[in-house]
Amino acid sequence: MATTAPERRTAPTAAAQRAGQDTRAVPDTRAVRAPVVTALHLSAFRTLRARTVPLEPLTVVTGPGGSGRTSVLQGYEALARLAAGAALDDVFTAGRGEPSPYVPQAAHPDRQGRRGFRLGCAVAGPAGPLRFDVAVQAEPELRVVGERLTDAHGTTLLATALRDPARRAVEATCRAAGAARALRTPFPDDRLTLPLLPLRMAGTTGAERALLQAAEQVVVALRSAFGCAPVPARMRDPVAVRDGMLHGDCANLADVLRRTRAECATRHAALLAAVRDGCTGTVAELRAEECGAGLVRAVLDREHAGAVTPVAWLGDGELRFLALALVLLTGPGVLSVDTVEEVPAARRAMTVLADGLDGGLDERQTAALLTLAERMSERGHVRLLATGTQGGLLAREAARREDVCLVDLGA
Repeated sequence: MATTAPERRTAPTAAAQRAGQDTRAVPDTRAVRAPVVTALHLSAFRTLRARTVPLEPLTVVTGPGGSGRTSVLQGYEALARLAAGAALDDVFTAGRGEPSPYVPQAAHPDRQGRRGFRLGCAVAGPAGPLRFDVAVQAEPELRVVGERLTDAHGTTLLATALRDPARRAVEATCRAAGAARALRTPFPDDRLTLPLLPLRMAGTTGAERALLQAAEQVVVALRSAFGCAPVPARMRDPVAVRDGMLHGDCANLADVLRRTRAECATRHAALLAAVRDGCTGTVAELRAEECGAGLVRAVLDREHAGAVTPVAWLGDGELRFLALALVLLTGPGVLSVDTVEEVPAARRAMTVLADGLDGGLDERQTAALLTLAERMSERGHVRLLATGTQGGLLAREAARREDVCLVDLGA
């Protein structure tokens, strides 16, 4: 079971831990405007046997090598992509036709030769505390075995099951007038049923509208995730001017700087202040400059006249710091993140997923990023789930802060 440290922070994270194990224990958060994922449930997924990971606005997952830190983020990202309507093959095989790496090697198949894993989450929002789980068969064929959406009272709102293995479809049942009823049309077994519900259900009754609201809450919470893995080598070259939407590898950082500096002076000023905290030397301005037909590069203006430092000259740590600070400050409107467009921005909370956040950073930069994350999370629309090595810079800095939930997978 995940543990938190130090002991003084047990109270704020205990609720999240309870939430991960029983939706009836989730505090009633109907006043929450933006749906958020409050816990992850991962079973037989890579190295994680049966793990509940509580999630707060700022969560740092640590542990020794092989404990499953990266697997936690992979599980979250997989749920996010499935909630966006992606097919299982796109999420788990990427065309390789080999899903078995997601199942522990020691996991034994059943009598029919089947092996698989389970992913789930607890979600808080206007519809109340909910829990969503999906069972995936990885072998011999990749397919959804079943889904279950339950409310705070443990009542099943939606359930799907693979009744006939010979058919590539699952049957779904939902609550109606206090009883379960089967939906007439079967659903495909290669993707989630939950995001497809609005296409199959009219919402003409109160029970249907309540189910659609609950499904929307889970889908919105999961889809508002942004996996951020800055790659310094890709950030050094000039980039083409396009839409200014930051990619997960942050390779188009210069194009995003061009856009944010022109569109939001307040946001850009906050980024400049962060850069001054995390980069060596004096920095007067951070901007994008043209360097060819349709190309831009990012540069730092130094305080002494005429001194310009191309961002490409910075070290890997400074480049990663700059990219991560930009992600925390921009939000969904500037990130290449899949959101539900018909849902107002005020009802969305973006979760930044950063594996090895402190990689290449020094103590000062790590502290500055966590301080920035704390400030942005106070607004309620930016959350951070990051990983770090056991006893590393990020883990030590997180342990000193009251507002950070520290989950140690090795404890």
